[in-house]
Amino acid sequence: MELLKKTILEKGIVLSDSILKVDSFINHQVNPVLMREIGKEFKKLFSHVKITKVLTAESSGIAPALMTALEFGVDLIFARKRQSLTLKDDLLTAEVFSFTKQEVTTLTVSRQHIDRSDVVLLIDDFLANGEVAGGLVKVSEQVGAKIAGFGFVIEKTFQKGRAMLEKTGIAIESLARISSLANGKITFID
Repeated sequence: MELLKKTILEKGIVLSDSILKVDSFINHQVNPVLMREIGKEFKKLFSHVKITKVLTAESSGIAPALMTALEFGVDLIFARKRQSLTLKDDLLTAEVFSFTKQEVTTLTVSRQHIDRSDVVLLIDDFLANGEVAGGLVKVSEQVGAKIAGFGFVIEKTFQKGRAMLEKTGIAIESLARISSLANGKITFID
């Protein structure tokens, strides 16, 4: 997706050989025009499947997942990373390690919002080590929901996430695939 790659090159900040900061357009300040195009692109990539829900994890996945859900005309569910007073009964949970936060969190979804009749598209901002995506799979599997595919805005191909997720046999689509962040330079796989 050329608009995404252009934006990453113009506004992305390489913090290290493994960390790309995209908070000026994806996960702190959000560029709505870019998010709309991301949603359209995921719709094209998964148009062959009858999606009933889009699932992501808070908070960075919400913007691209919402625009994808809008394109499909379905609801978005986001797994919470912190439990609230209103989210305490009949829960689906999975523990995951966050690469960027370097901590274990528990993804939580209310069983009211997903069931075995759902065909779920999993959307997230990054594919790095695949922990969050794996946690979303576990949440979905607890109720027998079918997973249609994984959609990632940015994939860091030099990390183990894709290899881990390929073992599930579920389709994986990434809109921008980065092969290296070495020496402060962003290198894409075309």
